[in-house]
Amino acid sequence: MKIHNFSAGPCILPQEVIQKAAEAVIDFDNGLSLIEISHRSKAFVDVMEEARALSLELLGLEGKGYKALFLAGGASLQFVMVAMNLLEKRAGYLNTGTWSKNAIKEAKIFDDIYEVASSEAAGYNYIPKGYDIPTDYDYFHCTSNNTIFGTQIKSFPNCEIPMVCDMSSDIFSRVIDFSKFDIIYAGAQKNMGPAGTTLVIVKEDILGKVSRKIPAMLDYKQHISKGSMYNTPPVFPVYTSMLNLRWLKKLGGIAAIEKENDKKAQLMYSEIDLNPLFNGYAVKEDRSKMNATFTLENENLKETFETMLKEAGINGLNGHRSVGGYRASMYNALSLDSVKALVEVMSELEQKA
Repeated sequence: MKIHNFSAGPCILPQEVIQKAAEAVIDFDNGLSLIEISHRSKAFVDVMEEARALSLELLGLEGKGYKALFLAGGASLQFVMVAMNLLEKRAGYLNTGTWSKNAIKEAKIFDDIYEVASSEAAGYNYIPKGYDIPTDYDYFHCTSNNTIFGTQIKSFPNCEIPMVCDMSSDIFSRVIDFSKFDIIYAGAQKNMGPAGTTLVIVKEDILGKVSRKIPAMLDYKQHISKGSMYNTPPVFPVYTSMLNLRWLKKLGGIAAIEKENDKKAQLMYSEIDLNPLFNGYAVKEDRSKMNATFTLENENLKETFETMLKEAGINGLNGHRSVGGYRASMYNALSLDSVKALVEVMSELEQKA
């Protein structure tokens, strides 16, 4: 039976990527496993360079003063690194969910943080709009997609100061003018690769302006100067992410995958809106194309629904513990057929009720 993987992360990956990654664990370089070769060998240096180059190419940032890094520590470490490298006096943060709130908490260790707007009072079910970003701040930070609550920024502000964005759960999923951002970071495990590495895109000319001393491991300039290999990199996640970026390029890049993501989101939300047994969590104008959050209105049907999901091979649909309900994560590698399978179960439940 086919398993339809709606897990919020680690994410679903294309089968061809998983197959090639598995083969590389057995034999990557003349009988040597990918996970036992030297990270300084030409074979892996080539992987790192291709992964970095593909990242910039797909985002349309080649030749525009940006560098791509693959680091460890997840997006959570970037909460610290961003502040350490950019924060001198004060910064503005948009609070739209758990992860942006955590980013604010970490940045406050270093200096004063101003919350430009927040949707916390409404349970993070919408994206604030019409807020002011002070022009004398060091930078503005936002989170493009809120995995837990199912909201997504549709239009980014025009920012006169450096703009930083956590794109962990929707990077490479939709066409954006990525040159609007000075730092983009994304944990690989949401839409790009396996857990264990984080893609960081940095515009070089914003670095080196803080007065504090920065430890080498937390200094973007240090990682850039060493080609993202200042220390031993997470070899397997970087390689698998590179394979996934190759797959995306072969499909036609971000513009091509966005069309598929639009189809999946439209089908999913149409069922949520038309089926009286379900109710969407996020306000309609801010709904995420990556993570559809919804609830079952009649709890008496919960056992029946979940039995039907299991019989249909649908996995990973439970909502985050802080929200409850259900969450259908529709990352790039999830097929439209999987969404159709879920919608069919939801429709059948309505017929039975």
